[in-house]
Amino acid sequence: MTEGARTAGRPSLARAPVGVLLGTVTGVAGLALICLGWPALLVPAARPAARRVVARLAALERARLARWYGHESAGEGGLGFVAARALVGALAGYACFNALFLAVLLLLGGLWDLVLGGSEPVPVTLPGVRVVTSSGALGLTAGLAALTLTALLTLAAAALDRAVAARFLGPDRQERLRRRVAELTASRTGIVRAVDDERRRIERDLHDGVQQRGVALAMLLGRARHQIASDGAAPSEAGPARVAELIDQAYTESRRLLDELRGVAWRIYPTALDELGLRAALDGAAERAGVPVTVHYGLAGRPVSEVETALYFVAREAITNAVKHAAAHDILVVLSEDERTVSVAISDDGRGGADPAGGGLSGLARRVRALDGELSVHSPPGGPTRITATLPKAPPCG
Repeated sequence: MTEGARTAGRPSLARAPVGVLLGTVTGVAGLALICLGWPALLVPAARPAARRVVARLAALERARLARWYGHESAGEGGLGFVAARALVGALAGYACFNALFLAVLLLLGGLWDLVLGGSEPVPVTLPGVRVVTSSGALGLTAGLAALTLTALLTLAAAALDRAVAARFLGPDRQERLRRRVAELTASRTGIVRAVDDERRRIERDLHDGVQQRGVALAMLLGRARHQIASDGAAPSEAGPARVAELIDQAYTESRRLLDELRGVAWRIYPTALDELGLRAALDGAAERAGVPVTVHYGLAGRPVSEVETALYFVAREAITNAVKHAAAHDILVVLSEDERTVSVAISDDGRGGADPAGGGLSGLARRVRALDGELSVHSPPGGPTRITATLPKAPPCG
């Protein structure tokens, strides 16, 4: 982001005085509205009209903030915003006006004395220094100091104006852009970390499961080949039976190897999710869980691919954690939606204590945040545990 973009939204000394002046007018109007119009809020019949007046004044404040301070916020404001702005506007205007009046008074007085020659000598004694100056010069110096103070008060009033607006209306466009850039940077780092974690998990599954099955199968086939070679050199009655037994064991081990491969492939990405949809993929995860899992599918249609994948992995990881770590006996998965978002909530009756910073849940949180979603984990010690992921129906733009 360039320096111009960073400073575009800050009030400058050229624009702040107009903003403060207009803010003083609207602040006095807000005080008058609050002091004289608050009884209307107590009368039910007059409340709509009073709220319309408050809304119009809030709209004027938002227009002033956008025009003179560059603060373009998405909030509407209300009575609290109008009240806070009225107090800040009136006090800031009073302080700036008094400082400006004092500066003008001192500057004009000093100039008057210097032009007409009516200045009188004024001794100024400082520690170790004694200076004699004229009243006109002293007035000009004090006037310039007061003018500087007025400029500082004006900038401070403008900054306070923006702070009140940020508190009640939300951050401005520049601040929202800065936060969005920070979120995207964090999510990008999180995605890279999640991919690395997934690769390590796949490698661990292949090493601990598939590779061990492959080694066992190779050993059984090697023993069978050795037995066949031994029978060829020195036939025995038990030789064919032993070979048949080894081949049966190898066949059983090959079936286990295929099951391991299918399990690893399913954990990487289930084909049912693409071919049959989220409901079928979750039904498959429920069947593999080993404990009763109830799925309530409340979605009218299929979510977009990115959101559907995230919902599936959140539900599957939560089911796996509940079975492996929480000793759950009953798991409930509920999918719901509204106009803008789709959610999945997984509840179990396990012993709780799930750590959101753990490898599995933190990876899910990064995946969900990458889609502008939110993941919440409520898992007190002793249970129950509830994990909820909420994602927008439309994926974020690149």
